[in-house]
Amino acid sequence: MDFTPVWLTIKLAVITTALLLLLSIPVAWWLARTTHWIKYPLSAVVALPLVLPPTVLGFYLLMGMSAHGIFEPIFEKTGLEPLAFSFTGLVIGSMIYSLPFVVQPLQSAFETLGNRPLEVAATLRASALDRFITVVLPLSRSGLLTAATLGFAHTVGEFGVVLMIGGSIPGETKVLSIAIYEHVEALEYSYAHRYSFGMLAFSFCVLLAMYLFNRPGHRSSQ
Repeated sequence: MDFTPVWLTIKLAVITTALLLLLSIPVAWWLARTTHWIKYPLSAVVALPLVLPPTVLGFYLLMGMSAHGIFEPIFEKTGLEPLAFSFTGLVIGSMIYSLPFVVQPLQSAFETLGNRPLEVAATLRASALDRFITVVLPLSRSGLLTAATLGFAHTVGEFGVVLMIGGSIPGETKVLSIAIYEHVEALEYSYAHRYSFGMLAFSFCVLLAMYLFNRPGHRSSQ
């Protein structure tokens, strides 16, 4: 049994989740606090991957990342390699596809927090950044865990987007979902079953850990 797709999938999920958290925390905070009208179009853009078929999203990402896509002049002028069928391209595609699964739990946690803790911290002369780091993030740890868990698990299980923009290059873009698909196509069901059962067990354990951490009794004891 080849474990290369397993390690590649874990690598992709870890990098994607870390980058998504860095991007999503300020986006979710702004969406939770703003009353500007642009909040609603931006929220719709963030949520698009929830309803858009992965092949449609993957197709447009492929058009943007390929050598003859819409960004072809940029690749030619900068000398950069096209991102299609590369691990970097997979990371970008995975970030876009998993974005709502990270932003929305964070936004919900920030909205639930309310203004009172920030007002109290402000009376103690804490700066805006200090209030965010020492008050907002600790009080939103449940939302942070949920966002990280869903982003990681969703990246591990994605198929349509990675197939469209990554293909099946061993050691580069051939992740677990692609390996399962190819084994089924080749009627190698025993190998497909091993990979699939591993993903099933992993997904269950990750979600169980998240629900146990977020249970009311555990949160109140923190």
